[in-house]
Amino acid sequence: MERPFKCSNCEGRRLAFAFAISGYKASGPLREMIHRFKYSGDLTLRGVLADALLRALEDPRLAAENLGGWVLVPVPLHWWRQMRRQFNQSWELCRELSLRTGIPAVQVLTRRRATMAQARLSRKSRLENLRGVFALRRELPLPGWRRPDLKGKNVLLVDDVLTTGTTTHECARVLRREAGVARVVVITVARG
Repeated sequence: MERPFKCSNCEGRRLAFAFAISGYKASGPLREMIHRFKYSGDLTLRGVLADALLRALEDPRLAAENLGGWVLVPVPLHWWRQMRRQFNQSWELCRELSLRTGIPAVQVLTRRRATMAQARLSRKSRLENLRGVFALRRELPLPGWRRPDLKGKNVLLVDDVLTTGTTTHECARVLRREAGVARVVVITVARG
């Protein structure tokens, strides 16, 4: 029998998201798959990793919700990192999950400046590294594109791995303050 997971990084912190759910723990073969997907560009793994997100959606706190009215939002990469990687792993996961569930996926956040990779930083350094980095996307990626109105909506914020929750907290803070989102729930493939 699995026990509920208590996150030592989240306990005692006021977070901008309601709660976070991960499909699995980031270890063994799953961790290797995430790394191949993210750092080696093995996009064939997006379906397998989306299965882990589907598992996260089975959490009782979400299973009772009508997720059809929710919106999937990926954690953004800085444009330079995305250009080097040639894709945003969170957006790829959102697209795959949207195809499987019918929940609309939109890219409404941007990363205003490049930051050091979070994986190598302490909890305190992560907080400092990401302060003020995220914003609502203002530029128009395509002619006629308008940022969707998220005021009063519920958002599933999607990322590959949740470690300290700092990245997702900052994204959720922007979504709630600047876009007027009612509720943000974080879903990830795995937790670190």
